[in-house]
Amino acid sequence: MGKWCAGWMLALSATWATAGELPSRLQDLDAQVERVRETFDVPGIAVAIVKDGEVVLERGYGVREIGKPAAVTATTPFAIASNTKAFTAAALSILADQGKLKLDDRVIDHLPGFRMSDDYVTGQMRIRDLLSHRSGLSLGAGDLLFWPPSDYSVDEVVQRLSKVPLKKGFRDGYAYDNILYAVAQKVIEEVSGQSYVDFVQHEILDPVGMRGTRFNDRVTAADRPAIGHAKADFKTLQPVARMSWSNNRAAGDLYASVHDLGKWMNVQLAGGKLPDGTPLFSQARQREMWSVITPIGVGKPPVPELAAATPNFQGYGEGWRLSDYRGRKLVWHTGGWPGMVSRLTLIPELNLGVVVLTNQESGAAFNAVTYTVLDALLDAPATDWVDAYAKSVAKAGGDADEGWQQHLAARAEGSTPSLPPSGYAANYRDPWYGEVRVFEQDGRLRMQFAHTPLLLGTLEHWQHDTFIVRWDERTLNADAFASFSLDPDGKVRELRMQPASSLTDFSFDFQDLVLTPVEDDEDD
Repeated sequence: MGKWCAGWMLALSATWATAGELPSRLQDLDAQVERVRETFDVPGIAVAIVKDGEVVLERGYGVREIGKPAAVTATTPFAIASNTKAFTAAALSILADQGKLKLDDRVIDHLPGFRMSDDYVTGQMRIRDLLSHRSGLSLGAGDLLFWPPSDYSVDEVVQRLSKVPLKKGFRDGYAYDNILYAVAQKVIEEVSGQSYVDFVQHEILDPVGMRGTRFNDRVTAADRPAIGHAKADFKTLQPVARMSWSNNRAAGDLYASVHDLGKWMNVQLAGGKLPDGTPLFSQARQREMWSVITPIGVGKPPVPELAAATPNFQGYGEGWRLSDYRGRKLVWHTGGWPGMVSRLTLIPELNLGVVVLTNQESGAAFNAVTYTVLDALLDAPATDWVDAYAKSVAKAGGDADEGWQQHLAARAEGSTPSLPPSGYAANYRDPWYGEVRVFEQDGRLRMQFAHTPLLLGTLEHWQHDTFIVRWDERTLNADAFASFSLDPDGKVRELRMQPASSLTDFSFDFQDLVLTPVEDDEDD
């Protein structure tokens, strides 16, 4: 990290109001962000602050890619991932203002072929439910259809939703999902008569003036985007390959800079009005987007140092998270993409917004910067958020290490597989994902998810009939246990999987797969 810090002054790009207009406690923001970069090993960070309709600060820190001199600036595009969800909610709100739909419309009224795995839920699912994470799906359910990138189309993703199991009652509680935003995308396209890309471009990005914002597959080298980074095996930082998520754009497909997101925050804080006073969407619709639909429980902070960041309430609206901080309502969201994470936070009462974009998978980094800025602007008691989040990261790592030690302690090291490698090699099929192939190659058992090129790895024997899949792409950090169940005749009846580490991203929803052997000539 030191090699980046040495040149950070040269890598800095800033647009200020006059320095005197900034609170005194933000005068050392540069040093604070550099401390965040070094503590959490983040190559580049961009920050923007808006207040009362003005951009108070927008600047970049560090580099777009490790080992290369190109600096992060205020106009560097980053993948904003799930911060795209607010744009999807805004698109539906625009259509509602135009009288083309209501958020309480049944989804099947607009998409007659829409199906969930339960007939009642299919018939009762409203458009608002698509946005608010209360469908009964489990956390991240169905994400393997598009994460890591797959060759499924959005139509195929929506069609396969009918086989994704529900784990809770309908509207019975909060569980974050992405797949229902693919359905929201199809609603927008059906009602508007345009592609999701064209509608968002023409109805939102162009009017707001977000000229540098792109959909993932439209980003080019000329845009000078940030490159994502991840720690292979949770240890060694390295760049990750650019990925496209065009089969669920509405959940997380946009690239944007803090310069453009400053404009977006100002439109949000103005009640949906553009700078010339023209409404992008109505204030009535914004009130709905910013109202709690699905309550979210509040637990204890992972470490005592994060007590001040623990809300009194939290919930989810339409594409936005809602909570409180030091007596003020927060409207916010985060985004996670392979190699990049971000946070956008609004305090409507103070007409204040902060966005932090990073090109490393460190939520601690964007949280530490966000709360440092908020405390300065709220004149709150000083808290060392870098230290607090460093302790939280250390605890999460310690918990993961403890979990791994428990796996090791329970392992029967002397056990052997019940079958030779050829006995496990077969084509397996899950009702919602499709085919996963286990095959022999150069004396090893290998696994390939048929529609997901990056999910290719080697099965190493763990114990009995359980193996651990080591993916070839080590920045996935998603190794998984694979357990084979045998029938009375000693043939594989079923294959189940689960992530091997508690640090693995929830979108690797291996635990929802029920894989059974199939004949080679069966259709997927």
